Amino acid sequence: MADATATPAKSTGPRHLTGIVTRDKNLKTRRVEVTRSVRHPKYGKYVKQRTICYVHDEKNESHLGDTVEIAESRPLSRTKRWNLVRVVTKSPSRTLSKLEGAVAGSDAAAPTPAADAK
Repeated sequence: MADATATPAKSTGPRHLTGIVTRDKNLKTRRVEVTRSVRHPKYGKYVKQRTICYVHDEKNESHLGDTVEIAESRPLSRTKRWNLVRVVTKSPSRTLSKLEGAVAGSDAAAPTPAADAK
């Protein structure tokens, strides 16, 4: 006989994801990019895929490059389906604002040392 407590109960409620803020120009709205690794069906290699989520930020506490936790919610507008739960880590600086739309942490975000050599 199997014990009923051995099988984990399926959790209900909103999904929680963690991503990076890639756009913060609108008031109370943030664009968050969530990356995940998916195995390719034929070749077996793990490939990065991304999902863009528009998030409601009531207090405007997150900024470009911040890592945030978001939760699924009812539809708030045509595109917004997520709420900001908390800011996990703040961005090290606001220099990423010049790279609007670029993913924080990518090679494009790194300053070039050749410019300092002159």
